[in-house]
Parts: sequence; C-alpha cells; structure tokens
Amino acid sequence: MPLSRETPLTELPGVGPQRAKKLEKLGLRTMGDLLDHLPQRYEDRRECHALRDAPQDRPCCVSAMVAETPRVSYIRRGLSLVKVKAVDGTGTVHITFFNQDYIREIMCRGQEYVFYGTVERQGGLLAMTNPAFEREGAGRFTGLILPVYPLTAGISNNLLAGLTRRAVDECLDGLPEVLPARVRKGHTLCQAQYARKNIHYPDDFEALAIARRRLVFEELFVLTCGLAQLKDRRSQGAGRVLAGEPGEFAALLPFAPTGAQRRAMDDIAADLKSGKAMNRLVQGDVGSGKTAVAAFGAWTAAKNGVQCALMAPTELLAEQHARTMEALLAPAGVRVALLTGSVKGRERKLLLDALAAGEVDLVVGTHALFSQGVAYCGLGLVIADEQHRFGVAQRAALAAKSGRDPAREAPHERFNESGATGRAEGPSGELPPPHVLVMSATPIPRTLALIIYGDLDVSIMDELPPGRTPVDTFLVGEDKRQRMYGFVRRQVEEGRQVYIVCPAVEENSGGWEDSPGMDLKAVTAYAGELRERVFPDLRVGFVHGRLKPKEKEAAMAAFSGGELDVLVSTTVIEVGVDVPNASLMVVENAERFGLSQLHQLRGRVGRGRHQSYCVLMTASRSEAARERLRALCATNDGFQIAEEDLRLRGPGDFFGKRQHGLPQLKVADFAADLELLKEARQAAEELVAADQSLSKPAHRLLKRRVRELFAENAELFN
Repeated sequence: MPLSRETPLTELPGVGPQRAKKLEKLGLRTMGDLLDHLPQRYEDRRECHALRDAPQDRPCCVSAMVAETPRVSYIRRGLSLVKVKAVDGTGTVHITFFNQDYIREIMCRGQEYVFYGTVERQGGLLAMTNPAFEREGAGRFTGLILPVYPLTAGISNNLLAGLTRRAVDECLDGLPEVLPARVRKGHTLCQAQYARKNIHYPDDFEALAIARRRLVFEELFVLTCGLAQLKDRRSQGAGRVLAGEPGEFAALLPFAPTGAQRRAMDDIAADLKSGKAMNRLVQGDVGSGKTAVAAFGAWTAAKNGVQCALMAPTELLAEQHARTMEALLAPAGVRVALLTGSVKGRERKLLLDALAAGEVDLVVGTHALFSQGVAYCGLGLVIADEQHRFGVAQRAALAAKSGRDPAREAPHERFNESGATGRAEGPSGELPPPHVLVMSATPIPRTLALIIYGDLDVSIMDELPPGRTPVDTFLVGEDKRQRMYGFVRRQVEEGRQVYIVCPAVEENSGGWEDSPGMDLKAVTAYAGELRERVFPDLRVGFVHGRLKPKEKEAAMAAFSGGELDVLVSTTVIEVGVDVPNASLMVVENAERFGLSQLHQLRGRVGRGRHQSYCVLMTASRSEAARERLRALCATNDGFQIAEEDLRLRGPGDFFGKRQHGLPQLKVADFAADLELLKEARQAAEELVAADQSLSKPAHRLLKRRVRELFAENAELFN
C-alpha cells in the first residue's frame, strides 16, 4: 500500500501502540509530521578510514571484521560490559559497549561491520567506546551525512532516522509549494521537494545549505506575512483625531528636546492626527528621555479633551512617573492623578468619581488602571511603560475601557483649541479604541524589534540628552574583591549609595547553583555577610524576586529615600526607580548575565550629577566570557551592545520563552538568519500590500500556512 503524508505512523512496521505514544510526545503522528521534524545537527559518516589512519580528535567511520565472539562481563549490579575485538589490514581495535548485552547475540565473528565513533590510542592499543555500527554494505546509518533529531525517552535516533528516511523516499512527490513562484525565483530559492529531501538526507553540505536557506526563508516569510496582515488590519482601524504640535509642546519643557525626542514626537503626532488607531513602540536606551515623549502624548490627549492612562510595572515607578508628569504638565493645565493598589477608601472613591466625570486628564498607575470599578470618561490614549512587563492582553484590557466621548458633548475649554474634536466613530457609531503608545528601555536590534513588536510601529531613540555623564565600567577579578569593597566604602563616605546585584535564584534548582571558582551569593546570606563582617557601620538592605510585592516596594522605597547605603539585590531592580544619589553598581558573577541585561543594570546609576561607576565582578577564567564583558566596558551604546549580545548569545535575551505571543520557529534562528529575515520581511510586506487578505489563488496555501502558524493566536486574525 503506497504511503502518503497523511498515513498514520501506526501503519509502519515496528510502530505499535506503545511506540506510537512515545512518538506522539514529539508531535509525530503521520508521515507528514516526520517530514516536518527537522534535524538539530548532522554527523558526517561518508568517509571510511583504515584503523591506522583514523583521526583521533573526532568521530569517524572504520570498517573492520569481528575477530572473536563478543564477551560479556558483569562488573556489578546494573553495569555490564561487552568486549569486542575487530581487525582490518592495518591494525586491531578493542571495542567496549556498556549495558548492551544484546550485542553478543547480533554481532557475528568473521562478519565485516562499519563502526562510527572516536578511535582512541591507549599506548600502543586502539580502542572505541559505544560506537554506532551496522553490517558492511547496509548503508542505512553509515556512508552518508546522518541527521540527528530531537528525541524523547524510548525513541532512538536510529529508529527516527529510519522512519524519516522512509517518509523522504515515499512521501515527497507532489509536495505543495507554499511560496509563490515569483517570490521563490526572485530570492533564488530551491523547490520545496529538494529542500525537504536535503534537510533530512543531504547529498553534501552545500545541498544542506541550499535546503536550509529555502526553509528558513519560508518560515520567516510566513511569520512576517502574518504580522504584516495583523499590522495592516490594525492600521485600518479608526482612531480619534488628536491634533498637537511637538514645537508647541517643546516650548513648555525646561530643556531643549534631542533630535531623537523630536523625531519620536513627530511620529506620535502624525499617528494621532491620521484618523487611524495608533499602535506605536518608542524604544530608547536608558536615559534617552522617553518620559518627555510620553508627556507629549498625554498633553496632546488633554489638549483634545480626552483622557490618557499611563501604566507602570510597579507602584514605586508609577509614583515616580506621576511626580515627573505633574512637574512637566501641571503648568500647562493638565490634571494628573495617581491610581495604585495603595489608594484606598474615600481617597480611591473620590479619584474614581473624578476619573469617570472627566475631571482627570492623565491617570498614572499600575495594573489597578484596568481593575474592576475603574471607569473612564473618554479614554483616548494608553501609554504602557516597559513592554516586557505588560502583555498584549493587559494592553487590550485597558484599551477596552474607552468610556464615553466628551468631545461629543462640549469642546474642551482649558486649552486653545485648534479645531480638533478628538472625535472619530466606527462604522456603527461606536467609539474607536484608544491610541496605544508602548515605551521600552530595552535596546533591541532594529530588525528584531520590528519582529517582536509585530503589531506596533517602532520609533527608535538612539541619542542621549546633552550633559548626561557616561557610566565608567570596569571588569574586576576575584583577587581584587577587597579593593572593590574599599571603593564601595569610599562612595558611601562621599554621601553616595551603592547597588550590589547577584544572579537570580535558579527557578528549577530550588536553590543557588555553584559556579567554578566562586560560590553564587544568595542575596539574603550575602547581605547578612556584608552587614556583619564587611560593612558593619553601613546601612545594608536587600531585595529579591521572592519577597512579597509590599516587601520589595518597601526595600526600594527605603533605598530611594536615602535610608540605606547599600542595596543587595537580584535583577528585580533592572527596571526600577530613579535614585539620582546612587553612583555605583557592582554586579557579582557578571559572566552569568547577558550583555543587554548588564547594560540595563548599569542604567540604574548615572542618573544624578555625580560621576558613576559599574564594577563587573567575575571569577571566570574563560577568555570568551571575559571578552564579552570587556565589550560592555568599551561602550555605553545600548543598541551596539544589543547587536553584540545577539551575535554572542542568540535571541534568548530578547524573546524569553514564547515571549510576546510569537509562534515557535522550527528552523530559523533570529540571530544567525538576520539578513534572511530582512529579505523575507520585505518580500512579505510587498505581497501583503498587494493582497492584504491573501485571497488570490496563488496565495491559498500561504494563507493556510499563516493561519496554522498563528493557530495559538487565531483571534488576532479574526
């Protein structure tokens, strides 16, 4: 019976119910699933060596005859050894198999076998341990480039490679082409059938590269088609028309905006008066002045008679934003209020009544802003600070709280109106959702930002305000620890404050793991040691992610209020309050952090008029680790650091696990395939611009693949 891509694996010999269950754990149910289960690496088993000539530094194939019947010896309970002696015309190799007693039954004296493994020289003897093997001439797992697949318990690579070989041999005819022919030819991509064959069983490494390039492009093209569709659909949504001139707002500021700030304000102004819903990310390095840009948005909303809500990740940060916004906007007549979980009782009721009555223009707060009982009187703009701390669902929850439109009732009298009404109605007269502005202080390479924030337009602020002093950064070995402690003491004696950051508690290990050369310092234990032995005369506090929120807030408030000299912390202070008096950041075991994360930590200091420092402590002897840290010492440019981090570590730091709701990718690597990502994205945007709904017959398969890829986010496409 001929096999097809829909054939269940249970119809193959050797795949019974138990084995089928194990294969299902890998997502493998049909022959088509096997074709989609891509290798994670490859072993070059093409060349066969004589024993005498076998390389010592890597696995290889050798052909030899078994000279004696294999012998089994039982060393202890649970440990048996099978010893085999094999010979060719150039020498003898002694082979040992651990706990593989069955080999005695299947390996025959006098039979030629091909063994794949490392040939070790032990004195004058040659030895191999646990090599893969098959009979000479079988050609199933030797004499080729063998794919090595992701596995699960009870499923061997030999089994999976054998099943996949059959799928490749019998199920590739007529494989449908997802990529439109014009796209494939325009980007010099091979056909789908060639790509699938050579990603599993490549003729050579050149064929493998050609196959991988096609599959990577296809995957990124499908992803970016989906994101382009999503963005296009959202950009067609109606939005209130809000008019505001950046130049007029700049005159209210106590400083001249940087060029980057003006560009971001121009982007926002254009979005707000376009009549379409704004969904914009303002991404700027630490200290680049994003708050002033957010203030422009809030001022424009108030000027047009609609409300603005600004979400912050913590109460302390919300309080800081409220103070800053009050100082910037109150002189212009903008009424600012603070709403957090701590606002209770009569004070909360009065605030909620004022918000519902339209007597508050800008409300700053935490998740309390979209809690039950909070009603708005025409919410026109939502600003979310730190996208990484707020998911799409939380943004959407706040955006849903539009409230009524005050512009329908009366013009806003506290501003000189320029004719803008803030009014824009949907097709059935309903109010449009608020405009959305997201602020992130996490520098991300631009191409990655355009993918991560696929539903947002991106403004990048890559310029620091004049007068901001760069933080001096030093890499310090364990042998200089006492000097570092002396430097901490000198900073405190000069009236400054100090952060000391330790690596976070490992979630999986249930405790702190050891690293070579230096024990990781648990925050509480380390803070106690500093308090008792190192700085008994200083005020030392601590904060970490496992404290209750109120305890965390209290510790941070004590530090920002000057009640502590030294704060020992995990990375919970990475996104935190401004403490202008903090002038020194010490990072323990710095090699355990990504460069972008270290840059964020460094941004906690240098916020006042004092020269500030960052000391990276490491006991690592790895030259690669030290080289990476030296890259941080060489520059304060967050975007340059992000590019370097992406190159060195891959995109984990930027994406986390399934962050931002993006689908999992099977073959593409955002770090390694950045250039191909740019190509695929441009091609996708051109195609979606010409056929937004992918309704043309040539795009039918592509449309289906987009929907499959975004299956977990299907509501985005409804």
